[in-house]
Amino acid sequence: MTLLPEEASDLKLIIHNRLLQVNKPPHDIIYNHLLQMDIHGKIREVLAETVRDDRGRSRRPPSEADFLRALQCRGIVDDVMKNLHLTQEAPTGADTGSPPKPAAHHVDKDVTQLKKSNIDLSRRCLYLQVLGGKAFLEHLQEPEPLPGQVCSTFTLYLHFCNQRFRSKPVPCACEPNLEEGFLLELHRDGTAEGSKMADATALLSMCDPVHLVLIKTDTSSETTLVSSHFLDWRTVLGSPSGKTCFAVELMGVGSECKVPAGVLTVSLELHPPLAETLSPDIISTQQLLERQRTAEKERLFLVYAKRWWREFLEIRPSHQSKMVKIFAQDENGINRPVCCYVRVLRAGRLLESPRQAARFVSLLAHEKAPVVGGGGKQEQWCTLMAFVCRGKGDCEDHATLLCSLLLGFGLDAYVCVGTKAKGVPHTWVLTRGTDGSVTFWESLTAHRYLHKTIDPDAPPLPLQPKPSSPYRTVGCVFNHQTFLANCQPSDAVELCIFDLQNQSRWKAMSEEALKSVCAPGSVTSLPLLPPLCAPSLDPAAASNQMELEMRFLVSEHRKDLELATVWDDHLSYLLSSALSAYELERCTGVSCGNEEFQDAVRRAVPDGHTFKGFPINFLHRSARRAFSTSLKSPFCQEIVSCRGDHVRLAVRVRVFVYPEDACAVWLMFACKYRSVL
Repeated sequence: MTLLPEEASDLKLIIHNRLLQVNKPPHDIIYNHLLQMDIHGKIREVLAETVRDDRGRSRRPPSEADFLRALQCRGIVDDVMKNLHLTQEAPTGADTGSPPKPAAHHVDKDVTQLKKSNIDLSRRCLYLQVLGGKAFLEHLQEPEPLPGQVCSTFTLYLHFCNQRFRSKPVPCACEPNLEEGFLLELHRDGTAEGSKMADATALLSMCDPVHLVLIKTDTSSETTLVSSHFLDWRTVLGSPSGKTCFAVELMGVGSECKVPAGVLTVSLELHPPLAETLSPDIISTQQLLERQRTAEKERLFLVYAKRWWREFLEIRPSHQSKMVKIFAQDENGINRPVCCYVRVLRAGRLLESPRQAARFVSLLAHEKAPVVGGGGKQEQWCTLMAFVCRGKGDCEDHATLLCSLLLGFGLDAYVCVGTKAKGVPHTWVLTRGTDGSVTFWESLTAHRYLHKTIDPDAPPLPLQPKPSSPYRTVGCVFNHQTFLANCQPSDAVELCIFDLQNQSRWKAMSEEALKSVCAPGSVTSLPLLPPLCAPSLDPAAASNQMELEMRFLVSEHRKDLELATVWDDHLSYLLSSALSAYELERCTGVSCGNEEFQDAVRRAVPDGHTFKGFPINFLHRSARRAFSTSLKSPFCQEIVSCRGDHVRLAVRVRVFVYPEDACAVWLMFACKYRSVL
């Protein structure tokens, strides 16, 4: 049946408005998805029948209620909700038994593998919308970027209740165009109410904040932590409409933690809305009680820590100079017990072994906290979320992450605080075997050292043995539930006995006291542990792209030297096995596959020819930076600038990806040429 033009227009308007009302939030994503499903075509058939039936009974035009009733009777609404999906970032490192965590929007300059995740209609959701930024005064003078121009960008990362999100990068500006929507599930894992629709009382008891981390990425892909902010979302519980909008002031980090970095306009909306809202007084009272309870626990722990420290100093006056680190400042300048920085972290399917975990941690770049002016090192122990989003940090950040992962793999792991050569302060990881063996793990390099204790009472040896590790002294060790200070006569690592249960050698803090401020959920100020994110990078595509760029750079370099460039594709392919063996050796400590590579090269290089190869490893994917660094080696220079008879060049790039898009980039230059006397 054909509708009149006026009636068709009215129908389209009604359908459009109802879809926007029924399916928000986020209406823009869901509505676009409905258009892709051709939902208008399906509804149009039902409406044509409804109009025909109503006209047979009366001349009055059908109402909106008639349309909705007809849609429900024919199952259109149920079909829509059943098939509705949202895109989510590639699965995180959470164990496979946990329910899926939906993300609303994830855009990145790299090709990201997205999956589909059903909306759980039995759970209440919070739609957090960032409506823009302003007052980022550091970028006040930055010009508007031209189309296609490479510029510095802002990226906003979120973590809430085991769910992680990332915005699309936007150009840095005084008023950055940070406009993004995120759909957060409101639920409690591990409770009987986890599958129920949370009411106002249950939501009020959820004191977990939304952790916002703002990262700046410059034109050379270097990242900077701009701000780390914890947002209490529960103000929306007092809004009659279930929606609220306000400005969030982001503070700087480190030495600038008291200086505003910028302002974000944030909108919060509950879906579905609460049947009964809470009064603002109830919400503020709950927040006040939580702050008071946290402050009291922290005060009692501080009193205990001072008494414990006095007892430690009474054992031996020289303990005053030992590196016993009880508290450490995070990126926001907040003092926390060091045990708070370590948790049991399971990476699910993302990491397969402790040694692979060590390799992953070593691929996160090492950078000390920036200091304005002189005055030595700025102390800053980052929260795990800020560390992995930035992709680099100091040795303390690496050590606490590695210790957390090793604990997740079931090892008896501790973070060691002490010094290395020349008295430089350092942290590393220690694991104890069931046979009493002690192994040191260097989190910056993934190297492992078996600790061998030297007996100071033994007769002197004719040859002084070399130290078994690069570490010189150790002041204390700790993990998520233990803190032990070294009270042996000497804090030298080579003389230290790591019998941690022996109270005459190690003075322990009360586990109950540590649990009161360091256990998950013990205090509201303690950040939750975020899951690791699966890599979004395609290693084959990244390898091919970087290899093409490297070939171009080598050709241009040889052109400047007035040399021709002839590539040997077969030889380039053979280099892959060597690069794969190098990365496997870094992960496992076992060398394998070298015999096959050598045999293949001998077959590929004719008699009377010479083969030369130069492998090198990087933590970034910038071909130009890698080539510039490689040319500093005389071996690489000799290969790239090779002159002779029948010269053939080869280059191979292999990008190995790990969680959080950490990359191990192996690059090998090679050449073969006829030897001429």
